[in-house]
Amino acid sequence: MRTLQMVDTKTQYLKIKPQVDEAVLKVMESSMFIGGKVVNDFAANLAAYNGVKHVITCANGTDALQISMMALDLKPGDEVITPSFTYIATVEAAALLHLQPVFVDVDKQTFCMDIEAIEKAITPKTKAIIPVHLYGHAVNMEKIMAIAKKYNLFVIEDNAQAIGCDYSFSDGTVTKTGGIGHIGCTSFYPSKNLGAFGDGGAIFTNDDALAEKLKMIASHGQSKRYYHEMVGCNSRLDAMQAAILDIKLKYLDEYIAARRKVADFYDNGFAGHEKIVTPFRAQYSNHVFHQYTLVLNNVDRDGLNKYLADKGIPSMIYYPVPCHKQKMFDAFGGKNYQLPTTDWLTQRVISLPIHTELDEEQQAFIVSVVLEYINR
Repeated sequence: MRTLQMVDTKTQYLKIKPQVDEAVLKVMESSMFIGGKVVNDFAANLAAYNGVKHVITCANGTDALQISMMALDLKPGDEVITPSFTYIATVEAAALLHLQPVFVDVDKQTFCMDIEAIEKAITPKTKAIIPVHLYGHAVNMEKIMAIAKKYNLFVIEDNAQAIGCDYSFSDGTVTKTGGIGHIGCTSFYPSKNLGAFGDGGAIFTNDDALAEKLKMIASHGQSKRYYHEMVGCNSRLDAMQAAILDIKLKYLDEYIAARRKVADFYDNGFAGHEKIVTPFRAQYSNHVFHQYTLVLNNVDRDGLNKYLADKGIPSMIYYPVPCHKQKMFDAFGGKNYQLPTTDWLTQRVISLPIHTELDEEQQAFIVSVVLEYINR
């Protein structure tokens, strides 16, 4: 059996090696390493895939969030509503701009924002909602957009873990996550479903004026070279990464299908076990399984994590400490929050290997070892 990994980026690369190598060599031969046709073509292809008018590429997913908040003219002290059960970057970007994160709890089944908690958290200072499509499952965006419209708020989707996910509205309309809110943000970190061979990110929007502003901010606030109209930053996706991502974009649906197949195998392997809750799929979301995350009941989660490691099986805990309990948010009142579901989940979740190259022999071994520990 092949060595188990949380994400097998090398084997995935080997399957498309000739295409990737050729694309990278073309960039090297052109000497156009920053910007240019390769980056523009990828942005256009990604926009078409995601069904949005504009894609603005940038250096990473954290920059995408920060640039988005800057483009919406959010001011220090403005409040943004966000889950605490997420990767730190979601909230860090707000803190960097001296905005006030307002943490809300999550749904126990989907791990995404508790919709009822959002409206209760709105104050006169609230300016935006940042829903996170965690682990590859969509937030209930139809309800979030209705709340945003009612209170005249912006919505910035953190789509770093759910690119390619289809969201179904109650009228039957299907839209990809990242293209529903006013702005969508994603990351191309190598382990993502659409991963680069380094860092990268992108911003989605259907608003023409906002797209221009986002482009300017990502390029030192300039619309024309050396003419700077606003304070911006330097955040670019390089041409080599764009070339690689443009090839991998063609396989994204195939990659998602492979992840779903792995998830189905796990589901069957753990079906009916009273101590294991497998990932939930809401009717409105077709889970793309950036992570396959179990919730354990009456199980020593950290003990299982170590037991798996001893057997050569990697596993991860996403996330052991929620944002509101991180020291960096003490100054933002993090200690004052009572988020029982978030706290409950951080003690019980564990993510198993899931990627496009995981075979059934490996999956069967993982399932058997998990059950061996839990049933002993």
